[in-house]
Amino acid sequence: MEKVILTGDRPTGNLHVGHYVGSLKRRVELQNSGEYDKIFIMIADAQALTDNADNPEKVRQNIMQVALDYLSCGIDPNKSIIFIQSQVPELCELSFYYMNLVTVSRLQRNPTVKSEIQMRNFETSIPVGFFTYPISQASDITAFKATTVPVGEDQLPMIEQTKEIVRRFNMIYEDTLIEPEALLPDNKACLRLPGTDGKAKMSKSLNNCIYLSDSSEDVKRGIMSMYTDPNHIRVEDPGQVEGNCVFTYLDAFCKPEHFGKYLPDYQSLQELKDHYTRGGLGDVKIKKFLIKIMEEELEPIRARRKGYEENIEFVYQMLKEGSEKARAVAAETLKDVKKAMKINYFEDGEFLEEQISRYRK
Repeated sequence: MEKVILTGDRPTGNLHVGHYVGSLKRRVELQNSGEYDKIFIMIADAQALTDNADNPEKVRQNIMQVALDYLSCGIDPNKSIIFIQSQVPELCELSFYYMNLVTVSRLQRNPTVKSEIQMRNFETSIPVGFFTYPISQASDITAFKATTVPVGEDQLPMIEQTKEIVRRFNMIYEDTLIEPEALLPDNKACLRLPGTDGKAKMSKSLNNCIYLSDSSEDVKRGIMSMYTDPNHIRVEDPGQVEGNCVFTYLDAFCKPEHFGKYLPDYQSLQELKDHYTRGGLGDVKIKKFLIKIMEEELEPIRARRKGYEENIEFVYQMLKEGSEKARAVAAETLKDVKKAMKINYFEDGEFLEEQISRYRK
């Protein structure tokens, strides 16, 4: 059986460093590992419309932004298929059939759905499209016969929901769909990178993001304003590492070689943490260290993005061709699903024979 990855993002804004350490960097590694036969990366515009139906322009304008972020981070269209969800209508038809395999109460119990509803204040009026998002995701995953889905821990209930749909479909009809496995980030610091203000989630509305497309000055400004330890007022005061944004970002980005290049007084991140904890190390010093590390990571991304921005026709054509390739694969899966359900009336020669036998007794 082929090893296939499906992953993607909602085009509701530029991607930020949280996306980068949480998924994008890993995608590039998986893409270049040679372990997978196919990699599908979806720009989930249809999914984004489930809670942005009144603002479709927001979704439309961010399609290209997300594509540029992908390419600038190292996603290679020669190795990965990048496509736009809405351009693969077979996904909607699959979702329609899967809806019959899931109860409303099961969707209501999904922890991810519950938390997302609460976060978006949808408690009293949940859009049906948003509520059935786990079914849509199952359609996305199974359409491409994905064996592996890279996700954060908060998305595990969604993968479990997909597995349930696959098992139920295969049990009722025939063994057609492939049950996927989740792939969690291997770096715990990357599971959920907080906003620069210390809040659990980066959000454009909170103005607490560092975007992959940010200039050097924007990155510097964001890091210098980062939430640290509010009780670490003077340099000599003992500091708290836990919950300190600067150290959380260092956990995610810092490598041993960075100390020799940018902070030779220290041998390791643990030594830096120990000094901060006992006092005598100021916030500005560690923030300047983080700025240098982040610039080393982001400058090549920034340069690649500029090159792609100057050749936007290439990006457009890549999305068009990727969507056509993705649709061809999804169409084959839909064909298999309809055959298993015995609703492929005009491709199934037995259907006519059955009717002739029935009505010409």
